[in-house]
Amino acid sequence: MKYLIVGLGNIGVEYAQTRHNIGFDIAEALVKKHAGNFTVQKHAQYAQVNLRGRQMHVIMPTTYMNLSGKAVRHWMTDLKIPIENIFILVDDLAIDFGKLRIRGNGSDAGHNGLKSINELLLTQNYPRLRFGIGNNFPKGRQIDYVLGKWNTDEMKEMPFLIHKSVDAIESFVFKGLPLTMSEFNK
Repeated sequence: MKYLIVGLGNIGVEYAQTRHNIGFDIAEALVKKHAGNFTVQKHAQYAQVNLRGRQMHVIMPTTYMNLSGKAVRHWMTDLKIPIENIFILVDDLAIDFGKLRIRGNGSDAGHNGLKSINELLLTQNYPRLRFGIGNNFPKGRQIDYVLGKWNTDEMKEMPFLIHKSVDAIESFVFKGLPLTMSEFNK
């Protein structure tokens, strides 16, 4: 059983530890937990780790957020992973900070990374973990907020929330989407 775990974010130190890069942060924590290492490959930083006999192919696209679909399509095709076995890790403004929502499909909701994936996979029907970043910003400052660093209170909660997100990925890989949704969408 093979799975493609995709952490969305932007490459570069200026984007590290920002709200928009939570997908990268979760992917890195997953790989570190399983003693893996990322290497630079085509369109992505790539690592393979195993969970009880199941292969998790973890990528962090190097295409920048707006072209994430290019990396996802390449790795799905190259590894021959069916769409139901991909899991996209993405930030979401419409969800309160720290809440996780796991879905099997859905619109891009204005998220450019998901928009790119939808366009290149020709579907919205793929599993995803939406990590709530909240929308606590003044009108017209959405980009600054999304590309901004976590505040002090948020940073205190991040280790727990990233750990919970890694647990959700492992649940998806080992238990499947329906059980994972019922366990983590509370």
